[in-house]
Amino acid sequence: MRRVPSLLWLALPLLATAALVMLSVGIGAGDFSFAALLGGDANAWQLLVVSRLPRTVALLLAGVSLAVAGLIMQMLVRNRFVEPSTAGTIESATLGILAVMLLAPDTPVFGRMLVAAAFALAGTFLFLALLRRIPLRSPYLVPLVGLILGGVVQAATTFFAFRHDMLQNLHAWTVGDFSGVLRGRYELLWIGGALALAAWIAADRFTVAGMGRQFTTNLGLNYKRLTFWGLAIVSAIAAVVVVTAGSIPFLGLIVPNVVSLLFGDNMRRAVPWVAVLGGLFVLACDIVGRLVVFPYEIPIGTVVGVVGSTLFLYLLLRGRSREA
Repeated sequence: MRRVPSLLWLALPLLATAALVMLSVGIGAGDFSFAALLGGDANAWQLLVVSRLPRTVALLLAGVSLAVAGLIMQMLVRNRFVEPSTAGTIESATLGILAVMLLAPDTPVFGRMLVAAAFALAGTFLFLALLRRIPLRSPYLVPLVGLILGGVVQAATTFFAFRHDMLQNLHAWTVGDFSGVLRGRYELLWIGGALALAAWIAADRFTVAGMGRQFTTNLGLNYKRLTFWGLAIVSAIAAVVVVTAGSIPFLGLIVPNVVSLLFGDNMRRAVPWVAVLGGLFVLACDIVGRLVVFPYEIPIGTVVGVVGSTLFLYLLLRGRSREA
């Protein structure tokens, strides 16, 4: 097992994150400059408080929480290739949002999040039930099952959205995009940040649960309860991100695997690294998406999807080459 460096080394990615935060705040089509801020320009301050700063904070919270959610899911399922977008969790949350929009369109945002979290949790447990019934001769079949389940749920969601003329709304939830994030429209993501912190506090318990039912029970812990609360955290995080900004695929897969490759498996020490690198990665992808066709934007879900799918294939091929 590789030794995880001291938390003091986190200063390096934190400094990089701080630099990207300044860059993220400064990028945009609006007339904004730090010189105007220092000069007390009211319009510059309003743009900062209403748009630029909320978007940057939302990106950080989404990156931190989704990366930690991926780490929890990989620990509980005991598979490196599992995360909310490869287990049907994100698609189930999207189906939940659509159900609320069809059956109770006046439901407040927090209520939509709760319903989306419930659907996401149900979809995740369905994924686990399928894993128990399917003979898995290879760990690579696990994400395949999740992707197939997610495809089925997404197809059903698309069908109902088409029947009720809501495909445009569905697109907003299935493609991650922070361009519309303003003050008052991102605050639910603080729940995701709080849940990521709770996961860090309970990291040792989730590590034990990841070692199997018998081992957990022998240590006097309730395996079913730990699994339920771990997956509930994952589902709630997925729900708040989808409700706020849409789907960001493969994020929870990439960052935990990179941390594992660099530092080994120690969940309590790995969580801070996963959180910081998750926020850093999302910020970097968003900045790339905003600069490539400036002043227009490429949705962050597209940028992360391209990078994430490439790294996903690399991890699969790397794992197979090591087994050969």
